[in-house]
Amino acid sequence: MEPNNAERRVISAAESQAADIGGDPYHTVAAAAMDLHGRIHTGVNVYHFTGGPCAELVAMGVAAAAHAGPLVTIAAAGDRGRGLIPPCGRCRQALLDLHPDILVAVPTTSGPQMRQVRNLLPDTYFFPDHQTPRILRFNKRYYDAVASGKKSVTIRYDDPTPLGSSFFYFEDDDTHGPLRGTVTSVTTYPLSSLTAEQARLPPATCVDSLKEGLRGHYPHMPEDVEVEVVTFTVDSAHS
Repeated sequence: MEPNNAERRVISAAESQAADIGGDPYHTVAAAAMDLHGRIHTGVNVYHFTGGPCAELVAMGVAAAAHAGPLVTIAAAGDRGRGLIPPCGRCRQALLDLHPDILVAVPTTSGPQMRQVRNLLPDTYFFPDHQTPRILRFNKRYYDAVASGKKSVTIRYDDPTPLGSSFFYFEDDDTHGPLRGTVTSVTTYPLSSLTAEQARLPPATCVDSLKEGLRGHYPHMPEDVEVEVVTFTVDSAHS
C-alpha cells in the first residue's frame, strides 16, 4: 500500500539519518520507527565481525528505552545515497515477534510501499510465549465514532485480528492519540454472501454499499474472499 503522510515522515527520518552517517565503515544503515503517539525513534547499525546489530534492532531498542510501547511503522535506509532498503530475515523475525502489527517500508519499482510484517515472512515461526501488545488500525475519520462507542464493528480482509486487549490506532492522525479497548469477537464470512445482519449494519443500511467500500479500501482484493467481522469495545478511560 502507498505510504501515508506519517509513514513518509518515517522514511524521510531514516534517509536523513543515513545521510548523516557519512563514510563511517562501522555504521552504514539507519532506521526510524514511529510509535502510537507519532514519535519517531532512530538508530544506526553497528557493523562488526562478531555480528553487530542491524539498524532496525537498534531503533527498536531506542524506542524501548523511551517507553514507546508498540511501534506502528519502521523504515531503514543505506548510507552513500542507497536510499530505502528492506529488512534482513533476522530483523523481520524480530519485528514480527515484538511488533506483530507494524508496517514496514520497502522499496519497489514504483516507489516506497508499506507491507505488513507478517507478509514479509510467510510461513514463519511464531514465538509462542511472547506477549505483545496488539494494534487495531482505523482511518482517522472514525476517531469520534470509535471514541464515543457509536462504531463498534469493523470489517477486515487479510488482516488477522486477535481477541483481547488492543490499542486502537488512527492512521495519519496528528490530533488524537490511540485509544485502549478490547476486541470481543472475530467471525469469518464469505464476502459474496455477507448479509447486513452478519456485518451488524445499522437498520436500512445497504450491504452492497459496504462491499463496494471494502473493494475501494482493498483494491487488490479478489472477488472470492473471506472477511472478518470484528466487534470491539473502548475502555471507559481512554489512554
